[in-house]
Amino acid sequence: MSSKKRKRRDAITALVLERGAVTVGSLADRFDVSMQTIRRDVDALCEGDMLHRAHGRIELSEEFLNTPFDQRVGTNLVGKRAIGEAAARLIPDGSTVFISIGSTPLSVAQALRRRKGLTVITNNLSAAMALTDEVSNRIILPGGEVRLPDRDILGNDVLDFFGRFRADFAVFGAAGIADDGGLLEFHTTEVRATQKIRENARHSLLVIDGSKFGRQAPALGDNVMQIDRTIIDRRPGQAYAPLLEKIKDRLLVAEGELV
Repeated sequence: MSSKKRKRRDAITALVLERGAVTVGSLADRFDVSMQTIRRDVDALCEGDMLHRAHGRIELSEEFLNTPFDQRVGTNLVGKRAIGEAAARLIPDGSTVFISIGSTPLSVAQALRRRKGLTVITNNLSAAMALTDEVSNRIILPGGEVRLPDRDILGNDVLDFFGRFRADFAVFGAAGIADDGGLLEFHTTEVRATQKIRENARHSLLVIDGSKFGRQAPALGDNVMQIDRTIIDRRPGQAYAPLLEKIKDRLLVAEGELV
């Protein structure tokens, strides 16, 4: 395969990961090639499990799509509450905190309602609203288009926004954790936003429930080995014991901590 063809196919894959689905016609226009060439690219890319063709477009396969936000918020409520409370105990009054998108970081925001004088920098609108009752808090949001129904903001402008701040803590989740500890997301924009807040915070807090271990998602980010503190509700299956052993001094299991 030529270098030009490989780069084009990699770019097509990245675009689908970004948007979820892209029409074949728009790809031909974008890369200035014939429809026949793009169809050959699409056919080759759809030989795997991640992508498939449907009605003139290429899209992520169903198993790689995220579940709706409100559905995620309503699952494992006890576990997420335990994670939120455990994370909140690490964050004192007056802290500056990045909070990323996702239902488990939202649980941390809800647990932080008793804190005072926080500066919260977030693209998670639900997390921002959870902290508005305390008038001593300062809440900073990016501009841009709200992604529905998730009620968050993503895009290159968000990366520039996070790049303008430094925080004491970065609180973020992940869509899944691979066998080697890789943090997985459904979109590359989510990966880049998480990496930016982690880079710009003194302490990184990964908050994730046990069901995310082994869960598939297509976009690869950082590794759990790079995180300052990983907070989970319960231990996953025995297959992940060696991975957890490597981070045991930075692992907090919240199950049983809830009061």
